[in-house]
Amino acid sequence: MSGARRICGPFLPTGPARAATALVACAALAAGCGVVPGTAEGSGDDPITVMTWAPEGTKATNKPGMPALAQAYARWVDAEGGLGGRPLRVLTCNDHNDSLSAAQCAERAVEEDAVAVVGSYSQFGDTFLPTLEAAGIPYIGGYGVTEAEFTSPLSYPVNGGQPTLLAGLGRELARDCGPVSLVRPDNIAGDELPPLLDAGLRAGGHAPSDDQPAREDATEYGGPSSRALEHAGTGVADPGCVVPALGDRTSTFMDSFRRARQEYPSVRTATVLGGVDQTVIDATGGARVYDGAYVTGWYPVAGDPRWKPLRKVIDDYAFGDNRIDPADAGVQTTWIAYTVFRAAAKSLGDGEIDAAGVRKALDGGLKVSTGGLTPPLRWPFQSELAAVGRPRLVNGEVTFQVVRDGRLVAARKGAVEVTDILREARPD
Repeated sequence: MSGARRICGPFLPTGPARAATALVACAALAAGCGVVPGTAEGSGDDPITVMTWAPEGTKATNKPGMPALAQAYARWVDAEGGLGGRPLRVLTCNDHNDSLSAAQCAERAVEEDAVAVVGSYSQFGDTFLPTLEAAGIPYIGGYGVTEAEFTSPLSYPVNGGQPTLLAGLGRELARDCGPVSLVRPDNIAGDELPPLLDAGLRAGGHAPSDDQPAREDATEYGGPSSRALEHAGTGVADPGCVVPALGDRTSTFMDSFRRARQEYPSVRTATVLGGVDQTVIDATGGARVYDGAYVTGWYPVAGDPRWKPLRKVIDDYAFGDNRIDPADAGVQTTWIAYTVFRAAAKSLGDGEIDAAGVRKALDGGLKVSTGGLTPPLRWPFQSELAAVGRPRLVNGEVTFQVVRDGRLVAARKGAVEVTDILREARPD
């Protein structure tokens, strides 16, 4: 059963009807239902195994759409003939927002001979990356929540992670905001955020932010909301801004913030993509809660036509899986990461598609086009940011968005490069 995968929807009838339905499902393969790894007619080769992991079902940040999209992507690739005629087998793993589980995911990738870990999310890069490094398994397209993802020689990030989002947001807020308060998780990943936001603020001639650590898994944020508003509300010439950077808990924070904000009606909000997307805005009363809020992202807005291929794969191969939201930054990152992996695999031609081959392709100067969703991606031995401790960060672009009438729209045309700001945000 190694590599077996359900292909044509989540349910099959039982009894005599099951056999008939199975025949229909097999006939439907040619129409795009995918190829079961190891059974594709004429393939004759073992599947190429990769892994995608993310936290699911936890009290903190959850990214179930990332592994779900990875599985849909594999069905699409298999329908297109696989990689070099070989099926793509996607393993998924739940890291539970826990360092032990993250390590176990990495160990499983080694045991299953994965050629890469692709499009994943974890806050525990220091825990899992040494395991991948020892086995020579590349980590392509992590979410960028830890510094380790920008230092490991086997990490190939597709965006600038939290560093670019916070630095870019700080630079934007310096133009329009009075006092700025940052509410962020009270954990290792959260500790890295204030220097990044402050670097952007300093670049715009602004004072540093007020740092408000908060529990990542809190069910309400009355205390942090009040303290952040008290600081931001001291602005006289320019209204202050509160920046929640709490991942999935941002919407929970905003519920508390909305109630506490009544005493400070002029204070505005700003955040980074990942904590807020159009789905979150719709669910929380968009115009009432978020209107006027700045949001910094890595990619074009979800309605941009450059996302059309992603939407088509979801429509054709996700089988209605409601975990996959094409507007989610995690789903978008997984799509781009698999674009990179597929380009690396294709570049090997008739060569062996294994971990060493994928690494060789990426380290050898391969430049990957993502259809304009990012700049062309290439990982030189030392990037421009090597001198400040982030040698693997190769995409320093961010996009600025704003909520208008309850809709997340582009605040300015095109992306903005923030590499110069990051040079000033030297990690501790």
